[in-house]
Amino acid sequence: MSTAPIGILGGTFDPIHYGHLRLAEELGERLRLEEVRFVPSGTPPHRSAPAVTADHRLAMTRLAAADNARFSVDERELRRAGPGYTFDTLKELRSNLGDARPLALLLGADAFLEFATWHRWREIFGLAHVAVAHRPGFPVERWTERMPEPLAREYSGRLMQQPLAIHLAPAGGIIVVPFTALEISATAIRDMLRAGASPRYLLPAAVLDYIRSHGLYS
Repeated sequence: MSTAPIGILGGTFDPIHYGHLRLAEELGERLRLEEVRFVPSGTPPHRSAPAVTADHRLAMTRLAAADNARFSVDERELRRAGPGYTFDTLKELRSNLGDARPLALLLGADAFLEFATWHRWREIFGLAHVAVAHRPGFPVERWTERMPEPLAREYSGRLMQQPLAIHLAPAGGIIVVPFTALEISATAIRDMLRAGASPRYLLPAAVLDYIRSHGLYS
């Protein structure tokens, strides 16, 4: 049985776009992840309800992930009643995969800055590493200065200098990984669709075809 790390990328994916896919691709490659699991959120506790149904978001995520052997889609949060907490998802995954398999929660830098507001956030480090994707040319110090003090303490104590160090332990570290940030947002895509503009080349063609065939976001 493989012991290579599995990456977890959560989000509303409303809709999923190339920004999500590029982050998953680059961190999967840089960290030598065996798999990146996209986990569409059901009822996100930190933001307003998604614009379309869970089934539509799941279908779009599956279409986007279909042509990459490293990508998979996990629908457990969509099937869970109540708020979709990352802690609960990671706890379930840890139960399924055992204690030895490294897990890496993949986050953008903006999401990481809010990490201390998450449900049972400190306990997440007992379940997974946290891999923070940041834009080259945007110095890490710029966003570390914005961290709340409790998160800054965890960051300084858990930071790993070598990306592949996550292979050596199942959980507990923070790793910062530069990646090619694409300035694409799901909000902008939805606004374009509502205005009758084309978001072509911002998201996979199969996802755009699905949106159009089901009349989503119009």
